[in-house]
Amino acid sequence: MLTVNFKTESRFEINREKIKEIIQKTLEAQGMKEEAEIDVTVVGDRKMKELNQEYLGHDETTDVLSFPLESDTGLSKRSTMDAPTGFVSPPDGILHLGDIVVSYPQAVMQAAEKNILVDEAINFLVEHGILRLLGIHHDDK
Repeated sequence: MLTVNFKTESRFEINREKIKEIIQKTLEAQGMKEEAEIDVTVVGDRKMKELNQEYLGHDETTDVLSFPLESDTGLSKRSTMDAPTGFVSPPDGILHLGDIVVSYPQAVMQAAEKNILVDEAINFLVEHGILRLLGIHHDDK
């Protein structure tokens, strides 16, 4: 079972069911069959710029950020200095992967550039965020 917690302002229209479906398919494609929980937040560029500055030191907005629940990168907002790396079996049986933050305005711009629907752009960014949570980055492909 997959639990996706959404946080978004009402002015940012998203298809929650499709996002959950994309997350489920991406996890399955990566061989993950455990119960999992992921938080997806959709924000504006001002908030995204703040997050990008705070966690990565970049004074600009970006399209998607991922925050693994536990990470050895120092970027996780919930990690500690002694956090273990990799995934372990959680006591509650649910694998808490972390958070994905998507910039709605960036998704709108990407949709216009690629001549696709905004929902498609958001889904692509969420999929990209999931892969990052799993430790798969641009250079890994």
